[in-house]
Amino acid sequence: MTTVLLVRHGRTTANGAGVLAGWTEGVGLDDSGRDQARALAARLRPLPLAAVVTSPLQRCIETTDLMLDGHDPVERHLDERVGEVHYGDWSGLELKKLAKDPLWKVVQNHPSAMTFPGEGGEAMRDMQTRAVAAVREWNARLGEDAVYVVVSHGDVIKSVLADALGLHLDQFQRLVVDPASVSVVTYTTLRPFVIRANDGGGDLSFLAPRKTRSRRRRPASSDAAVGGGSGSGSGA
Repeated sequence: MTTVLLVRHGRTTANGAGVLAGWTEGVGLDDSGRDQARALAARLRPLPLAAVVTSPLQRCIETTDLMLDGHDPVERHLDERVGEVHYGDWSGLELKKLAKDPLWKVVQNHPSAMTFPGEGGEAMRDMQTRAVAAVREWNARLGEDAVYVVVSHGDVIKSVLADALGLHLDQFQRLVVDPASVSVVTYTTLRPFVIRANDGGGDLSFLAPRKTRSRRRRPASSDAAVGGGSGSGSGA
């Protein structure tokens, strides 16, 4: 069972200004975002992380630097596949103006049909494909006992969660992923389980692998708990 913590970067100057940053250079965290990333550090400190995979954009790298402060050394990898959506001509524009564009309704109601206009504009379905492929490949590379972090962006994380939940991409706008939130997915041989979504402050120490006296490790079950079970954070 591989455990992935999907962390959205902290609040940025673009978030505060109501601007769709996309791949615009020089968009960093604002004061609130830096505080959010520092708070993440305390939450992640108990976890023996196998790696941190980061979008190459500045706001994600800044978040990673701050959230790993005080943590034991961790392998860090940049992966463009978990980078932001390529929004094309929409990049750098105010959201309130974009909301008047006829394509806004496509993004809201039928995102699987949306390809952002202009040079380099990406289809939302292609973004989901690359992001899910990245997570699956890192799962295989890091191994079934790994707990690792992917630091990425709102729409990218929502698309990975939608895949884990078995939702069509057209339903992914029902999910909310706030700045500096943590969403947790465990991947078993049969299916993924979404353990947390848009968690803004909960204790994450229960994700640390439990020590066992037995030399033989029992493989993680792919079965869902009928009736709901006793809770993923209960230690049971």
